Amino acid sequence: MSFEITKENIEQLRFLIEEQKKEEVAALMEDLHPADIAEIMDDLSIEEAKFIYLLLDGEKASDVLIEIDEDDRRRFLKVLPPELIASKFIEHMDSDDAADVVAELDEDVQKEVLNEIEDIEQAGDIIDLLEYDEDSAGGIMAKELVTVNENWNVATCLKEISRQAEEVDEIFYIYVIDDDEKLKGILSLKKLILNHTNTKISKIYDSDIRMVSTNARQEEVAEMMDKYDLVAMPVVDEIGRLQGRITFDDVIDFVRDEAEKDYQMVSGITGDVEPGDKVWEVLRARFPWLLIGLLGGILGAVVLGTHEESLAKVTELAFFIPLIAAMAGNVGVQSSSIVVQSIASGVKDLETPARKIAKEVAVAVLTASIFAVLIFAYNFFVSGNMNLTYSVSISLFIVILFASLFGTTIPLILNRFKIDPALATGPFITTMNDILGMMIYLTISGLFFNLV
Repeated sequence: MSFEITKENIEQLRFLIEEQKKEEVAALMEDLHPADIAEIMDDLSIEEAKFIYLLLDGEKASDVLIEIDEDDRRRFLKVLPPELIASKFIEHMDSDDAADVVAELDEDVQKEVLNEIEDIEQAGDIIDLLEYDEDSAGGIMAKELVTVNENWNVATCLKEISRQAEEVDEIFYIYVIDDDEKLKGILSLKKLILNHTNTKISKIYDSDIRMVSTNARQEEVAEMMDKYDLVAMPVVDEIGRLQGRITFDDVIDFVRDEAEKDYQMVSGITGDVEPGDKVWEVLRARFPWLLIGLLGGILGAVVLGTHEESLAKVTELAFFIPLIAAMAGNVGVQSSSIVVQSIASGVKDLETPARKIAKEVAVAVLTASIFAVLIFAYNFFVSGNMNLTYSVSISLFIVILFASLFGTTIPLILNRFKIDPALATGPFITTMNDILGMMIYLTISGLFFNLV
């Protein structure tokens, strides 16, 4: 029986929940993917979601819990007792997902949930993972993996893989360790099958392996996995002992979260904003950059006020203020966006800051020349005022050049001081370039019209 996620079907589901039709609701959820069930949860109340969760088997319930929004998950877990959280969810999760869920609980509830976990080894793994910084490789790694000793033969190795595989959902790589649990390399299933059962693992494993330390930043992990097309990456401690692995789905989650943060920052929003956030939370995220925009507008008004007499004498100058401001803002955002993108993708290692700036200046000169010629031609044939023609053209050339240089250097400076360069692609660049663009334009115009 298939269940399509429509408004009518959701209402029918609510009716079944209200009437306590457990068998019918369970039948509807049976063939649905956990992600689809999580989507349905978004339209239900906490109590309605709780009713459905209690009907799901442990593995599916845990998969659904991982799929739902973090804020919704926190609210949902608050209404469940610790023993139910442990038995219904945590015991059916991989260690990394379990650690993420436990980390969202209050400290006293964390202890109760951990004490309710029957598998002591799993509880220990979760406690170990909670010790790592959530933005580090250790914070996103999973403890579940398949390891073999370099001194084993193929026969022993196959038996151990069969035993260990019960705890691992996906086997991407078989990791080879020594007697001190230091990572030596990886082993392919193909080599296991093709070699004699008495062959030592030390003779057939591949020692060329990419790995990261537990304190490596998530950005570093994402860059390495992308560069080398890895589906999983081992994580080692300071002395090379294997601690866990990071799979591509963990990296995708991180990349998506970072993209959302950068998009919000570019839009002038600080902090994470979710659709379900309260009015005060949304206002707090938007307010800082809106305040900067207000102060920038006031400063722009001050700049125009200092040139009030000039604008009154030559009213045509006012017509081109929006053009100058718009070009300054757009060019600045374009330049900064390109630099931020290259920094985020790791291209920063291929070009020095000086080369970046030099290339951007070359592009800016060509761009400024083209648009200066275009606006010169327009004013030459339309206005007939050569002072105005020269003022606007020269101003536009300088403004584009300056805005491009400004938009390139600011992200590089922020990145140099370990500040997120995405800050430079939003209202900050636009506001600053608007003000400086107007100052340049009015100053040059004043020279041509003898107003200074």
